[in-house]
Amino acid sequence: MRNNQQHKKVTTIGFSLGSKLNIQLWLRLFSLFLVLDLVLLGGVLVGTGYYAEQVVAEVHRTGPVVFGREMGGITVNQLTGPPEGWTVPQVFQRFLPKETANGSRLVRWDGDPDLSWWDILGTFSYHVHLKDQGLAYAFSVGRLLRVFALILAAVFALQLYSLAANIFSQSQVIRKTLQPISELAEKAQTLSQARTPFYPGEVQALAGKLEGITAAKLDTRIELESTQDELRSVASAINGLLDRINHAYQMQARFVSDASHELRTPIAAIQGYANLLDRWGKHDPEALEESIAAIKEEASNMQDLVEQLLFLARGDNNTMSLEIEPFDLGALGETIVREYQMLDEDHEYVSSFESVLVEGDQGLIKQAVRVLVDNARKYTPAGGKIKLLVKGEGRQAHITVQDEGIGIPPEVISRIFDRFFRADESRARATGGTGLGLSIAHWIADRHGGHIEVLSRENVGSRFTLVLPALPPTTESES
Repeated sequence: MRNNQQHKKVTTIGFSLGSKLNIQLWLRLFSLFLVLDLVLLGGVLVGTGYYAEQVVAEVHRTGPVVFGREMGGITVNQLTGPPEGWTVPQVFQRFLPKETANGSRLVRWDGDPDLSWWDILGTFSYHVHLKDQGLAYAFSVGRLLRVFALILAAVFALQLYSLAANIFSQSQVIRKTLQPISELAEKAQTLSQARTPFYPGEVQALAGKLEGITAAKLDTRIELESTQDELRSVASAINGLLDRINHAYQMQARFVSDASHELRTPIAAIQGYANLLDRWGKHDPEALEESIAAIKEEASNMQDLVEQLLFLARGDNNTMSLEIEPFDLGALGETIVREYQMLDEDHEYVSSFESVLVEGDQGLIKQAVRVLVDNARKYTPAGGKIKLLVKGEGRQAHITVQDEGIGIPPEVISRIFDRFFRADESRARATGGTGLGLSIAHWIADRHGGHIEVLSRENVGSRFTLVLPALPPTTESES
């Protein structure tokens, strides 16, 4: 009986919170519709008045007119008394036709109570009195107002339907969203009111309720200490969750900022060469050739950057599927060396490969090794050696890329796998690096249960070793 009362109390609290959120969202939507309606109504009134001003000005320019006779919805009479109505402030007169800018204006309609609002709407007329010319113009705007009224009525009907439907649909969404919080509150209330000591497993069950409200990137279970203070445990779990959310947000904001900065450079270069083409490229063949080559290069760099960003985005969202299969890491290394020996004549490639069987996505692992080799090519002087080694060590497979480049300062080695990080910014610009290659290689290694080891000395060179789990010999022999 007591448990039923507790469950009912928690349900009531959850429903109350959901109702408040539903009302707030409904009022916000209602306020938005109200503002839009006021803007539409103001636009209709201003637009109708401006159209009437244009018609009156056109009739005044074309003249002559027949007094007292309606033509095209407009009637002209002589002004027998002082002008009636109001004048437009001088600061706004420049938006009106010069023929009517200084005139007085008023709106008239038939207020007969026996008429319907539709008939009254048709009697509206817009009057412009021109004192200097002694003329009084009256333009019937009833037809226009009726058309606008039908349009506004249709808009109001759609808004009312949306508001009515939103009450029910939004309530279901809110209740479904708050379900994990309701479960958390129910479990916390049960534990807090328990008279007997509860076990750590019960506390872990309470922490498990938090998993329903974590983001996709924050799905790691929050560890709680073995304590009987359930309030402190819940607070600790929520604080840890918020810390991780904040960290993920900061990382995302930094990633977006860095990506925008990196894209700005090639776009600015393309724009600069396009301006060069516009000024001198039509008559200067050298400028034309230089600009086209530079634009193609910058476009290629920007395409590479975008592809790398998409790769990392798919990896972060866990939408990239891996084609796992056993293969020989030594054979893969031989293939990579042959490719670079054909493409790169400026460096000497030294290789030594053992046959080591691993399991993974062969295309992705090849991409990670290419990243390491490309870095070695960029920072190794022409004529230098680049070594590729594959060997097995126990249950691990090592593929090593060693160069004779400039090396990496010790204080920045811990950051080389950060996205967009470059140890030497100016040199990276000259070699066309994006600062994403090592991040991609690190992600690929991590997804395969491996890691990348780095050993570097300035002015001597660097050695990157991709370490992957090796298949046991029995599996190799069977395959």
